[in-house]
Amino acid sequence: MPPTDAVSVFAEGTFQEQVRELVDYIARTRPEEERPLFVQPFADLLETAEGQKPIEEDEPRRAKVFTAVLGEVKGLGDGSDKEIEGFFNLLFSHFVTLLPLDTPETKDHLAALLETVAAADHQTFVKYRILSNIVNALPRRSSLRLPVHNTLLQLAGDQDEIELLNLTRSDVEKWVSEWDVPSEDKSSFLQLVSASFAKCGQLATAYDYTLSYVRSLPSDSPAAQAAAVDAIASALRLPSLFDFDALFRLDAVVAAQNHELFSLLRIFINEGLSEFQAWADGHADAFAKYNLDKALLEHKIRLLALTSLAFQNIGRELPYSTIASTVQIEPSAVERWVIDVIRAGLVSGRLSQKTQILYVTRATARSFERPQWELLEQRLHAWKAGIASVLDVVAVAQRRGGAEAVTNANPATEAPAAAPQTAAAAA
Repeated sequence: MPPTDAVSVFAEGTFQEQVRELVDYIARTRPEEERPLFVQPFADLLETAEGQKPIEEDEPRRAKVFTAVLGEVKGLGDGSDKEIEGFFNLLFSHFVTLLPLDTPETKDHLAALLETVAAADHQTFVKYRILSNIVNALPRRSSLRLPVHNTLLQLAGDQDEIELLNLTRSDVEKWVSEWDVPSEDKSSFLQLVSASFAKCGQLATAYDYTLSYVRSLPSDSPAAQAAAVDAIASALRLPSLFDFDALFRLDAVVAAQNHELFSLLRIFINEGLSEFQAWADGHADAFAKYNLDKALLEHKIRLLALTSLAFQNIGRELPYSTIASTVQIEPSAVERWVIDVIRAGLVSGRLSQKTQILYVTRATARSFERPQWELLEQRLHAWKAGIASVLDVVAVAQRRGGAEAVTNANPATEAPAAAPQTAAAAA
């Protein structure tokens, strides 16, 4: 019976008619004079001998016939894109209904079919359609979905067309949680997703999936340690990545605390340019070893140092001289660096060339640990005191306004002021 959570493909006609349709399509690739000889064995298999159950009632026999047809699928066939897609839809509708999906034999049949589709000399669009239809025809938890997705990723990566798959992290993580496959296979899939995005030049997205891959591994395993180091190196290479907190909180990364790149990561989370320069002097060979750009890293650490300075002075004015000293640059270069840090989305504020100050309105915390919580507490207390002061001023103003209103509305209070005016008028 077909799985209840798979997408069913409905086809018209009896089983015999559908098999003949499949066989006739496959025969198109052969010379016309050879086609009858190719078709005849399948016609014989479909015949019901005297005393034999009709094939519609004989599932093992139908499975045997279908397996024979499946073995003849050597390519996408000689047809239009619509015909190719229709052929594979019909083929796979029988695949999921006639073959037990959890057997090694069925997995071998699927592997051969996927290899045939991937290697075919056709436009990749029709291949994506075929493979996507196969995924949708399989049960949601089926382990067979994994090799189909692997084929899709490899195909898209080779063609630099990863965006055509419309992958999202939420979808990928949902699939991985649903598939009835070993945890090692799930991790390998996440690694393949990351590698496919990296192959297509989408390094920031690849890094996000790298974190998912590291998270999926046992933190004390050798694979996790190697993946953690790769993740640190990937994060440092990305020119627009400044938030290392999520990486730093991974158990596998913390377990790699004795690695030389871990000490560099700590500098980018909490420290500044002087510490980076000291690390660089002591690990001169690490830049080539991990494919790190020293100039890029120095640029990033200067921006992060400026971000930390701004975070400590939100709502205050920062003199250019203070910025120049912290970032270790000439005062004439301050405005350029401030513009860079604002463009990076790390700081917001207003520059004044006349007064040579930066007024900080917002800044990003590089990490949120005890010092940041204490600073936030101080600011909340200051904000609370400021609000209380404003409320006191409003309350005083309301009391004064109420007293004046009562005075203006009471005739008895008006009489003493009116009497002299009347006397003066009489005089």
